[in-house]
Amino acid sequence: MPEPAGGRHPVTVVVITHNRRRELLHTLDRLAELPERPPVLVVDNGSTDGTTRAVRAHPGGARLLSAGRNAGACGRNLAAREVTTRYLAFCDDDTWWEPGSLDAAVRLLDAHPPVAAVTARILVHDPDHPQEPPREDPIVEELRNSPVPAPGWLPGPALGSFLAGATVLRTDLFRAVGGFSPRLWLGGEEELLAADLAAAGHWLVYAEDLTVHHRPSPARDATLRRRHGIRNTLWFTWLRRPLWPAVRRTAFLARTVPRDAVSLRAFAEAAAGLPWVVRERRSVPSRVERALRSLDGAQRASRARRYVG
Repeated sequence: MPEPAGGRHPVTVVVITHNRRRELLHTLDRLAELPERPPVLVVDNGSTDGTTRAVRAHPGGARLLSAGRNAGACGRNLAAREVTTRYLAFCDDDTWWEPGSLDAAVRLLDAHPPVAAVTARILVHDPDHPQEPPREDPIVEELRNSPVPAPGWLPGPALGSFLAGATVLRTDLFRAVGGFSPRLWLGGEEELLAADLAAAGHWLVYAEDLTVHHRPSPARDATLRRRHGIRNTLWFTWLRRPLWPAVRRTAFLARTVPRDAVSLRAFAEAAAGLPWVVRERRSVPSRVERALRSLDGAQRASRARRYVG
């Protein structure tokens, strides 16, 4: 893919947002301060809080795309159709990249063509106590100690999935596997895309020297996220895992999710999708299944992957 005109950075930062104008403007301020000066593309998922006007007026020069509706994670697909850079750095409206991290991602990806994506360390800021130093997100320890088998030349621990708000991917590979599934919308949407990248022969890596900052927005529907997270986990499991691993994971979820109306609805929505899941089911190759199986125990014991809300 050719470099964009004007010598711009080979990474485009893609931000999806929905009705979080204040958080988005803070993120755009931080991105505008990056020494890399990457192009920034904001996809507005049908906001009604003045987000589009605010982005157009922001001095950072971010480009704005309007999805016209809340397209969830698929807003990133819209952006990927437009960019001309080799790499995409995904970013949520309440996360931002630390200076130097995008340059480090380019060096890593340029040096290791089999690596499709690099996921950064995540530092969490307390929005109620902004003066306090950020703390490491609990998920980082799991990424750092990933049990996925990996060749010695890999520049970091191999991953079975990634975190969209803290990952740099190759643009051409993201497009080649079809981006994020419209069916999953939002909530664990990365797992299916990650499995398809791995099935195509590519590696996902955790990179300790990349950092993303996260100041969690209070504008979030935790209950909806939980419902979609459970549903999407079930859909991914039956779309890509072999029969018995799928049965075991389904049984584990049934035993461990909160026993309430939200979980019941999630399972009902997953069951309602069974016809299209059966049509589109395609088990991953055995080498990818071995990697996913290596993560099953860690996911069961995880303190950072609980379905709450």
